[in-house]
Amino acid sequence: MTQDTLSEAEYDAITDAAAHWCMRLHAADCTDEERRAFQQWHDAHPLHAFEYEAMLEIWDVAGHLPRPETALVVPVAQPARPWRRYAIAAGVCALALPLTAYTGWHLGWLPNSYEHFAATDNVRQVTLSDGSQLELNLNTDLTFSNYKDERRVTLKKGEAFFTVSHDTSHPFVVRAGEGRIRVTGTRFNVWMYEDQVRVNLIAGSVLVSSNRQLPGDGLRLEPSMQARYKPGDYMPQISQTYPDDASLAWRSGKLVLDNLPLSEALPLINRYLEKPLMLADNSTGAIRVGGIYNIKELNNLANSLPKVLPVYLTRNKEGNPVINPMPQQPPKS
Repeated sequence: MTQDTLSEAEYDAITDAAAHWCMRLHAADCTDEERRAFQQWHDAHPLHAFEYEAMLEIWDVAGHLPRPETALVVPVAQPARPWRRYAIAAGVCALALPLTAYTGWHLGWLPNSYEHFAATDNVRQVTLSDGSQLELNLNTDLTFSNYKDERRVTLKKGEAFFTVSHDTSHPFVVRAGEGRIRVTGTRFNVWMYEDQVRVNLIAGSVLVSSNRQLPGDGLRLEPSMQARYKPGDYMPQISQTYPDDASLAWRSGKLVLDNLPLSEALPLINRYLEKPLMLADNSTGAIRVGGIYNIKELNNLANSLPKVLPVYLTRNKEGNPVINPMPQQPPKS
């Protein structure tokens, strides 16, 4: 069986099987025997793996569907091909909610469009189905879902520059970390590393919230302003940026460090590294570093640090390079 010769029934059977395994592997009573059976099915054909990965991504969306106390019963029609995964994932995740994709769209629970984009070794430019333009930095992963009441990007990791298609009736929302950025049409950059998020506004205006669970839309940014937040922040920290700000140099393949302490520089560096650099202690984090670096060559940076800074490298038990300050010479008597 090849992907080119699959009938519609065969394709649907694979989608159904992917939904079944997605449900079973997320179940608390999933057995080792079932996991082995899943692995055999997964490895039997490339399309099995493709459909299962697609189902996992939609599970992430559909898993947040509301569950009413009484199941909503609606006439179920056979969904068209673009809706099939959404309808199945919704039914699997909601369980007690027999929901078609058509109804899910009109209730604002399911998107009518879902896209996944990733950039690994190169900066990537993509166009979303709503016409918005994105530039993705290295090691970036995000999804786009088009809901009835909003367009939603979920930034899973990395950094992206957004030129959002203007639509005041259909807001554009970026979820990054625990917060969100809400716009109708504008140009801005979102950087995320581990639990830190930074938003730079270039044109238009955005509303930034550090916690999606809090009421309100957050703080408004105007052009040349930046917002930062991390988990636990009640509000983002707002600051002004300047014409010589180099935070968007990645769009030209560069990372610019402007005499930053290592404690601030490492989050900017580490997101490009296979093994993140660690600090031996707080005093090491106060050592300053500067320079302009090619983002594709930052894996070589660790070995070059002792040549330009008063530091030496060791490795911890996980194999991460650790930056240590050079011991100070005792004063001569």
